[in-house]
Amino acid sequence: MKVFKYILVGFLFGFGMWKLEAVSTFRIIEMFHFESFHMYGIIISGVSVSIVVTQLFKRGIIKTFKGNEHHFTPKDKAWNRYIFGGIIFGMGWALTGVCSGMMFLLLGAGYTVFAVFLGAALLGTFTYGYFRKYLPH
Repeated sequence: MKVFKYILVGFLFGFGMWKLEAVSTFRIIEMFHFESFHMYGIIISGVSVSIVVTQLFKRGIIKTFKGNEHHFTPKDKAWNRYIFGGIIFGMGWALTGVCSGMMFLLLGAGYTVFAVFLGAALLGTFTYGYFRKYLPH
């Protein structure tokens, strides 16, 4: 029963993304061609809510489900790794036509071609994990 709340939140998030058409390849292509504000509106809304919730946590106004204060680990000063990672993420998003966060949703909706996408994402993740100790951090 402990994981039920996470499954429920994941289901609600996936349902919301489906209804918002955030998983639509056509919406994503429109975004990357700057033809529509639809996806930018979703992203800006998510970032705005995240900023507000993060600030509420940092100021101690809201606490975790267990009643504890949450402390954030400060980011390091090497911004180039975040920019480089964002470029790789964006290239993958543009090439596949779907955000990596939606691959489980699309696979669950019956688009079995995304099993290849999921496999490639897992292969990339495990490859990074294997070579991480050899990479500069």
